[in-house]
Amino acid sequence: MEQFGSFVVEVDTEGVALVTFDRPPVNAVSIAVYEDMVRLAGRLESDGQVKAVVLTALPGARAWCGGADLHDFRGMDSARRKARYEFVNAALSGFAAIGRPTIAAINGPVVGVGMILAGLCDMRVASSAATFACPEIDYGLVAGGGGVFALARMPEAKVREMLFTGARFTASELASTGFFNYVVDSCKVRSVAMALAGRIAAKSLPAIVARKRACIATEGLSWMDAYLAAQALSATLAGKPDGEEGVAAFLEKRSARYEER
Repeated sequence: MEQFGSFVVEVDTEGVALVTFDRPPVNAVSIAVYEDMVRLAGRLESDGQVKAVVLTALPGARAWCGGADLHDFRGMDSARRKARYEFVNAALSGFAAIGRPTIAAINGPVVGVGMILAGLCDMRVASSAATFACPEIDYGLVAGGGGVFALARMPEAKVREMLFTGARFTASELASTGFFNYVVDSCKVRSVAMALAGRIAAKSLPAIVARKRACIATEGLSWMDAYLAAQALSATLAGKPDGEEGVAAFLEKRSARYEER
C-alpha cells in the first residue's frame, strides 16, 4: 500500500491498482489534490505491474468527489484563477493520459470537477443511488465539464440541462445516457469494477498500453478545447460580486444573494 496525499494505492496480484480517494469530509479537490494527482499518474504510468486502475472512495464516504474545494477560490482574482487553471489542466491531462485503462467505481455523490474526473476515466461503474451534479452555475461560475461529457458521448440535451440547472440526478436517472458501463446496487460497485479490471488485467500489458494510446489518439483532446473555453468564461467572472457571493454563500451555508439577475 502506498499513499500519494489524498490517494491510497493498492496493487493486487493480478495487476489491478485500486486507488482510493480519501480526503474528508467530502473528497473536495484542492490544488494539493491536483498535485497528488500528478504524482499518482506518474506512479501508475511507470509501474510495469499495473495493468488496470480502479478509482473509488472509501465505503461510506460522504462523496466520491465533492467538487472543487471552494476555499481555493475565495478572494481569487482573474489572473490567479487563470494561473490555477493552467496547473489544473496539466494535472487532468496527465490523469487522462495514463497508459492504463481506468475505471471509476462510483459509490457516492459526484459534484463539479468530480464529473470531469469520472468522465476522463475509460469506464464507469456506479451505484444506482449515486448522484451527479454540475452546480457551478449556482455559484455564479461556468462549469467546464461539457466537453468531457461530449467525449463520453452523453446526449447534448441532458448535458445542457445539467449545466444550466445545476440539478442533481441519480445514476438510475442517467443510465439511459450511456455514461455508465454498469449501474448496480451500492454493495456491488467495487466488486463489479474490480472484476472488470481483472478481465482487462488478464491481457497483454503492451497490448493494453497500445490500446489506451490508440483510444486517446482516436478521441483527440477536443474535451480540453471545450474545457479551456469554459474556463476562460469563468475567469472573467472571478472577482465580480456574484462570483464572490456564490462562493461565500456556499462556505457560510446560506442562500446566495446575487446582485446580477
